[in-house]
Amino acid sequence: MPATASKSATESVTKPATKPSIKILYGESDEKALATHAADFKQAGHQVTTATDRKGVLEQLRGGTFDLVVLGASLSKDDRHHIPYMVKKAHAGTKILVMHAGTHHYEVDAVVDSGIGMVFLLEKIAALLQPAAR
Repeated sequence: MPATASKSATESVTKPATKPSIKILYGESDEKALATHAADFKQAGHQVTTATDRKGVLEQLRGGTFDLVVLGASLSKDDRHHIPYMVKKAHAGTKILVMHAGTHHYEVDAVVDSGIGMVFLLEKIAALLQPAAR
């Protein structure tokens, strides 16, 4: 086997597979839940910006763009209903995941029960951000 082929094979084996990092804006009213989940998102390799309450989420949206906005269960029902409209108006391509049980309106891309485990939540996020099959 040529030396270059051997080197390429070795490099591909020794380099760890990297997961794509996404930019997440994560909002909650409960600061403990916010800190805990944000740490889990970061540990999974994502870039996370946190915001407390509706005002904080809207401030962050004015300051940057995100691949995904996660609205936590501790936000009020009113906030979980109105923020998605504001997100889509500001950044039409941004995906929105709302953490609560129940159905969702048309601006929300996915919902999850707030009691699910982080592994399932991360799987849901990965599926949500996959390019549509053509």
